Amino acid sequence: MRSIGEMARDSRLGVSALRFYDRAGVLVPAWVDPVTGYRWYEPEQREEARLLFRLRRAGMPLADIRLVLASWSGADTDLVRKLLKAHLGRLEQGLSDARSEFSALRALLDQRENVMTSLRIATVRLSSPAPELAAALDTVRFAVSTDPELPMLGGVLFDIEGDSLHVVATDRYRMAVAKAGVEGHDGDRVQVIVPTSLADAMRALLDGEGPVRLSVDGDRVTLEAADGQAAGRCLDHDFPDYRRLLPQAGGRRAVVEVAALRKALETGPVRAGEAGAPDLSVLRVEDGDTVTVCADGDEDPNRIAVNREFLLDALAAGARDRLILELGNPTAPIGIRRLDDEDAFSILMPFKLED
Repeated sequence: MRSIGEMARDSRLGVSALRFYDRAGVLVPAWVDPVTGYRWYEPEQREEARLLFRLRRAGMPLADIRLVLASWSGADTDLVRKLLKAHLGRLEQGLSDARSEFSALRALLDQRENVMTSLRIATVRLSSPAPELAAALDTVRFAVSTDPELPMLGGVLFDIEGDSLHVVATDRYRMAVAKAGVEGHDGDRVQVIVPTSLADAMRALLDGEGPVRLSVDGDRVTLEAADGQAAGRCLDHDFPDYRRLLPQAGGRRAVVEVAALRKALETGPVRAGEAGAPDLSVLRVEDGDTVTVCADGDEDPNRIAVNREFLLDALAAGARDRLILELGNPTAPIGIRRLDDEDAFSILMPFKLED
């Protein structure tokens, strides 16, 4: 007999996925301990689990997977072949439809005027308190993308409007926003994307207490401080409209002790994902607005799964002993805010639990 953990490693399905497929009647363990509820599998079921992994990776519906598994070991393979052929046909048709829709979308983009261009072609001279700008960069730095396929996310957005400078970073799965005050700008809104290396060079000059000077000349941005200057070209891209991505009001707000939550995340149960997937921590808000890390097997419908590493990064970037966690439904972004400065926050996208 093989334990559920061994079966998860052999099949790459993950423990939570195996529990889900048991309840769905797709891959039922050979024996379940009546006392502990622990699942055990026959050695022959390893091949079925591996087959299930391949079929799910290919996106086959569960109803068809049940038939494939039921017919796999039989002498007549006609049904299995027909199910595989039918699913492949659906995938090919779906890809054809997607290509057509994407072609139409590209045509629409080609016809549109780029309304964001005016936000990047400007001349700006302003000053900002060094500690405020340093804190803002520290708050968002962890969320900068390193994906070479998305160069427009490979930097920090400087969004200048009125007497505020918002700095923003996102890698699609998380986003961080912070604000610093500015003086000397009374023109239109201006946005530039500062490359990561330049943003880091700017941060290295912000250890003083006095104001620093920031200037934008078209595609070039410069920061001048008492200890030197950092300058370079902005990224020639448009940043997504981050204001549309901000979390909506609602859900539960819980004040957490950062040290205690970090310890619970680092030592508590982790849901290991399938190959290449991140480790997940599962959270829920108990009565009294207390955030806890769910034990393995907890089936509270309101529990929320989050990338554990990303949450630890966000807690560190919050730079406070206590932070606010905003938890909505299991598919809503998770917000992490400071008690003393709600303009500095990050959001994390949750993961859908199969069980």
